Amino acid sequence: MTPLTTSAFDLPDHLAPKADPTLIADDEQHFAAIAESLEQSIADLSHRIDVERKAPRRLGQEAMERDMMVHRLNAELRALRRYGLDLCLGHFVSADNPEPVYVGRLGLMDRAGNQLLVDWRSPVAEPFFGATHGNPMGLERRRRYRWTRGRVSDYWDEVFTPDGFADNAALDDQSAFIASLGSNRSARMRDVLGTIQADQDAIIRAGSRGALVVDGGPGTGKTVVALHRAAYLLYSDPRLRHGVLFVGPHEPYLAYVADVLPSLGEEGVQLCTLRDLVAEGATANVETDPDVARLKSSADLVKAIDAAVRFYEEPPTEGMTVATEWSDIWLSADDWAEAFEAPEPGTPHNEAREQIWELLLTILIDKYDGDVPAVQLRKSLQQNDDLRTILDNAWTLIEAADLVADLWSVPAYLRKCAPWLSPDDVRKLQRPDAQRWTVSDLPLLDAARQRLGDPEESRRRRRHHAAVAAEREQRSKVIDDLIASDAYDDGESLMTQLRQKDLQEMLVDEASLSSNDPDLLDRTFAHIVVDEAQELTDAEWQMLLLRCPSRSFTIVGDRAQARHGFTESWRERLERVGLDRIELASLTVNYRTPEEVMAEAEPVIRAVLPDANVPTSIRSNDIPVVHGPASDLASIIDTWLESNSDGIACVIGDPTFRATSRVRSLTPELSKGLEFDLVVLVDPDTFGTGIEGAVDRYVAMTRATRQLVILTSS
Repeated sequence: MTPLTTSAFDLPDHLAPKADPTLIADDEQHFAAIAESLEQSIADLSHRIDVERKAPRRLGQEAMERDMMVHRLNAELRALRRYGLDLCLGHFVSADNPEPVYVGRLGLMDRAGNQLLVDWRSPVAEPFFGATHGNPMGLERRRRYRWTRGRVSDYWDEVFTPDGFADNAALDDQSAFIASLGSNRSARMRDVLGTIQADQDAIIRAGSRGALVVDGGPGTGKTVVALHRAAYLLYSDPRLRHGVLFVGPHEPYLAYVADVLPSLGEEGVQLCTLRDLVAEGATANVETDPDVARLKSSADLVKAIDAAVRFYEEPPTEGMTVATEWSDIWLSADDWAEAFEAPEPGTPHNEAREQIWELLLTILIDKYDGDVPAVQLRKSLQQNDDLRTILDNAWTLIEAADLVADLWSVPAYLRKCAPWLSPDDVRKLQRPDAQRWTVSDLPLLDAARQRLGDPEESRRRRRHHAAVAAEREQRSKVIDDLIASDAYDDGESLMTQLRQKDLQEMLVDEASLSSNDPDLLDRTFAHIVVDEAQELTDAEWQMLLLRCPSRSFTIVGDRAQARHGFTESWRERLERVGLDRIELASLTVNYRTPEEVMAEAEPVIRAVLPDANVPTSIRSNDIPVVHGPASDLASIIDTWLESNSDGIACVIGDPTFRATSRVRSLTPELSKGLEFDLVVLVDPDTFGTGIEGAVDRYVAMTRATRQLVILTSS
């Protein structure tokens, strides 16, 4: 075994007793084995990737499989290179096995097949996270490491049985988790995998069937649970592989959590906001009229999109004569009705049109009783402008934006599609600039796009089929020329093989003729994780239900942080929007926010929501909440920067404050889901009145992990 050139431990002077060789010698030896295995694994992966890239060019399915393999190998390589020895989170010793089990971000074996690290998501690793003194899960002791720049800067031992004290455990007066809470924040969510607590781990490892609601107040680790659960489910449930969507509340949140899943060894999860699911989301404004926003938040209005599309799916009620250069063919109203029923249920409207067209041609060819070859007749019918015009008028290709815009500009059309709306509601929904989109329009645009499909799809398919046909024709000519020039044919030569139809088909690479890049969000997912889910309207829930036929969800939120109120239970809300098999898990311990801050924040939310689920803080830092004039803002920030060489602060409520690399400037709404060492609220009374204002103040105050400052202008 190759020893490390330097110790894996870099303990500060005040922790010198923990550097006793009797306490860390076994770890040093194990880390040396991990280092050797990592070096070899990185070399092996690099070689495999190089071999795959240099392999002869492949076609079609083989090329796609090769690309997927290279992508997977690269992901594994990045994970190994991202971490060194700090892949290791800690180890435990159980009563029935005296050998320590080392737990890692990824599993790792040496060349002899010995398990150096077990993946944190494996059943073997569960006691490392789930054991408590009340339920030790068979453990005698557990050790967790704190890593700094690739070396152990501290570690903590926990003992669960009297026998555990016999091995000189380096006991500490606080757990690894409590000790980590006061560390400085950064612009990205810090790594907390090594300190996942038992209540969080139980939720992370829950099954994927149905909808699991994770309810908890500020600082309870909801986002941590949501992210780690996504990684766990991808590992433990093969049905979900590369089919998990994670929906966050806003772009600053996505930037904040972007590194977490890659650090857990997972790159197959798609992260987005609801805006990202709709092309118009990037430029949509907030709906200024609360009555209009309320009307558009209804799931019923989203469902009216189906009626709006069916308006364009009525077959002609009269027959027609289809003229060809050989004879006329009668196409009856019944023939039209049969063709309009051709698309399979669920086929998008615009894509179904091509299926209808093909069946119309087949019906006409079957009715023709002449001796013109079917191929020749089909070409003639395809060029019949009258037939295409009538089909275009009866089954029109439609853009989603045009369909929704018509609802907001043609009152009669809206009344037909949503007859339950009152005349006053219809009037409110009308607007002069029908395509000046708001966030409240996005669920309707999404529903329309899902129902309609791409109006260009049928055209793209025709172009693709034409390109494939042209390619086949060209290759057929080349093969004919080769066969004609072959002077020797014994029945087994290449020229004989080229005569085989199947081989000629294989020579055409249809995949290479398609140049469309896939939209990673334009598909269905096996599981969806939704953070800050209390903010979603019924209409927005329909956007997610459309993308998850299995109804497998992890739903994370806090009813007390709903800006527009949340009077129902989670079960009532979710059953109303279409979910069933709902399980509820609660987090009640506030790990993030100090008692001093929560004492200031709790009365703010209880004033409007007396039964709010306010979690209990488990730590105090003896830093009081500071009140002062808004004119002190600059000096407070300067003083904090001078006193803290790292960490991150946030000013909430002052749009004139210019952000820097270490001091953010956000609205209360955009601070949701984030955390900062210092939070400075400027004029929080201006955040609004009623529930919305109180929630914004409560959310903003509870972003602080160390200090809260509240400034007012008067």
